[in-house]
Amino acid sequence: MFKKINGYTLLSIVIALVLVLAGCGNADNTNTNTNISSNAPAESTVEPSQQPVQTVELTISAAASMTDALTEIQKTYEAANTSIKLNFNFGASGALQQQIEQGAPADLFLSAAAKNMTALVDQQLIDANQQINLLGNELVVVVPSDAATVIEKMEDLTKEDVKTVAIGIPESVPAGNYAKEALTNVKLWDALQSKSVQAKDVRQVLQYIETGNADAGFVYKTDALTTDKVKIAYSVDAATYKPIVYPIGVVKATKHLEEAEKFYTYLQSQEALDVFIKYGFSVSK
Repeated sequence: MFKKINGYTLLSIVIALVLVLAGCGNADNTNTNTNISSNAPAESTVEPSQQPVQTVELTISAAASMTDALTEIQKTYEAANTSIKLNFNFGASGALQQQIEQGAPADLFLSAAAKNMTALVDQQLIDANQQINLLGNELVVVVPSDAATVIEKMEDLTKEDVKTVAIGIPESVPAGNYAKEALTNVKLWDALQSKSVQAKDVRQVLQYIETGNADAGFVYKTDALTTDKVKIAYSVDAATYKPIVYPIGVVKATKHLEEAEKFYTYLQSQEALDVFIKYGFSVSK
C-alpha cells in the first residue's frame, strides 16, 4: 500500500496531520480558557469591601468644676455620635492653659475664667471667632456637713475654732483667684494667711472639706452640690469679685477641626445647657 504513495501525497498527509493536531491543541486551550473564564467572577460584579468607620478621638481640656456635667454630656453625645470618642483632661484652668501653650494635644478648651481663654486668643492658639462665654457660676464657702462651728460671713473665718481654710492656688485656680479677690476686698486676705492651705484645683479643695482636713473652703456652688459630705455655709458677696465666666473655644492646632467644631456647637445647644443648669451652672448672657 505504501508503495503507491508518491512524494506529494505523503507530504500532503503529513501537513494534514499537523493541522489536525494543531486544531486539537487550540480546542483544548480554548476549552481550558473558557472554563477558567466561566469560573472567575466578573470584575463588574465584585463589590469593594466596605471600610469600617474610624473613631475620631477628641481631647477636651476642661476646668475641674465641670467634671460632673461633662461626664453626663459625654454619655449622651457619644451615644448619638458613635464615631466620636471624647477624652477629657480635667484640671485647673491656668494649668490647662499652660499645657496648650506648651503644645499638649487638645481640640477644645473649656475654662473657668475668661483670662485663661483671652491669653490663648492673644497668642493665636485659639481663634477669637471660635470661642464664646458659655456659662456662669457662683463662689461659696463650704464646711463639713457635721461642722459645729457656725460660719455665716467672711469675718467668721477668723474665728479661733476655724483652724484651716482651703483655697485653690490663686495663680492657676480661678476659684482661688476669685476667693483671693473677695478676701482682699474685705481686708481679710492677709489675716487668713496663717491658716490657709492651698490646693491644685477646686475639686481638691472640696476633698479637703469632705475628709475633715480643712474647716472651711472656697469652691463653686456647682462643686458644693455634688456631695452630701459638705454644706454651703454662705454665698460670697458677688460684689466682691469679678463675675465668674466659663468660656469655651476650639484649639487651632486640632487635627479634627470638623468634629471639634461640631462638639463646640453642641455644647451651646439647649440639650447641653440643660445639663449644665442641672448641675448648678447659669447660662452666660
